[in-house]
Amino acid sequence: MSGSTVGRLMKFPTFVRAAFLAMLLVGFSSAAAAQAPGPGAELIGQPVQVTTNGVTNTVFLEPAGAARIVTAGGRTINGSWTASNGHLCLVNGAAQECWPYSAPFQAGQPVTLTSSCNATSTWLASAVNTPAPSALGERGQ
Repeated sequence: MSGSTVGRLMKFPTFVRAAFLAMLLVGFSSAAAAQAPGPGAELIGQPVQVTTNGVTNTVFLEPAGAARIVTAGGRTINGSWTASNGHLCLVNGAAQECWPYSAPFQAGQPVTLTSSCNATSTWLASAVNTPAPSALGERGQ
């Protein structure tokens, strides 16, 4: 895929870009994360700021693969997301972009990633979900 989804979004009006970014930042609640363990679960229901080429959008990852991007201009773009095989991918209907995903995001720790479209983005989760405590006792009983 040539070019970047985010780069291509820069050609759209601000509201479209904002919507795409909002899709990226939609997160899940701790309860949802407990129901949907796996890559990316720490972000479900939590806002994630994604900055590309100086433009910051907020992405929300939701359960069952729904995503919402809120652009810097306040518009919302709906889409979907997946996290598997070492990649976190966002799809907005017209384009897909994937970033390497090798470890869970940590609250307050920016992570700079280069996408499948060769765009460099900085991801910053303000909060993350923690795994649900085990129902087992101290010794697994």
